[in-house]
Amino acid sequence: MPSPQPPASALKRQFSAFAGVGLVSALAHYGVLVALVEGAGAPVVAATLAGYVAGGVVSYALNRRYAFRSNRPHGEATWRFALVAAVGFVLTGLAMGLLHARWAIPYLLAQIITTGCVMLWSFAANRWWTFQGHREIPPAPL
Repeated sequence: MPSPQPPASALKRQFSAFAGVGLVSALAHYGVLVALVEGAGAPVVAATLAGYVAGGVVSYALNRRYAFRSNRPHGEATWRFALVAAVGFVLTGLAMGLLHARWAIPYLLAQIITTGCVMLWSFAANRWWTFQGHREIPPAPL
């Protein structure tokens, strides 16, 4: 039986997987954001929040399987994930309102800064609360 990974190594692996999932989720988020702003003339903060929801749907499915390898039942994990995402949603709205609407930072740069901040919150909350306490399922093939 292989020995478990040291805590620092396991955390590094998990954060790397989380970041990879984040890139896929960000494609959905930024795709909706740009389409709404550039294609439909939507207000930036409303468009980024719509993109956040689209990215969140992608994020749950991929993070549960690849980053956190959790077997927590969906009935428990989804409401926890939704609560963490709701806090991230509010943080995203506040940060974009401040960075773009108030300080006039270009919306894509403001979104990149916001994504980095909310990513740290999401990783910590999902690791230590949403998916915590349940054994990991075997790694999924990529």
